[in-house]
Amino acid sequence: MTTAPAGHLDGAAAGASRHAYPAGAMLGDYLRAAAGLVPCLFLLFSGPVGTVPGVILAGLSVIFGVFLLRTILRHLTRIEMSEEGVRTAGLWRAAIAWDALDRMKLGYYSTRRDRKAGWMQLELGAGRSRVRLDSRIEGFDAVVRRAAEVAHAHGLELNEATQTNLQALGIRLTEFGTSR
Repeated sequence: MTTAPAGHLDGAAAGASRHAYPAGAMLGDYLRAAAGLVPCLFLLFSGPVGTVPGVILAGLSVIFGVFLLRTILRHLTRIEMSEEGVRTAGLWRAAIAWDALDRMKLGYYSTRRDRKAGWMQLELGAGRSRVRLDSRIEGFDAVVRRAAEVAHAHGLELNEATQTNLQALGIRLTEFGTSR
């Protein structure tokens, strides 16, 4: 997490924290995309392929290509959090003003049956605007803490899973005092 100077992004607030996905955190996704895309494309273009295998390989190539594109877009996305709200900077831009926050969801996605490995995803919304980020982003805990504080202050109803996941991060809604 870094603090950006005023004007670093268009309309950036002084003292706003900037959050990005580090390359090391994205490496696994890049490798998975390459491990699927490269062999499929190689088989498609290395020689004659029957119609059915060609369709299957083309379909898999599209799936892995989309995954690669989404990984690149996520890697290029920056999140800026200020006293006024949170916004994304990248190809797709979204902004949520804290006083307009009307929903918050914190989900946990396990990669193992014993639920000891996985990632969290935070989704914030205000009207039709939505900001989503996952726990691989630098400063994830700080963004979640601030969002929980605002959600509590606005008296937002948080589902049971969100409350459980906040507790897993060591965030207790009672630490923010009483809501409006």
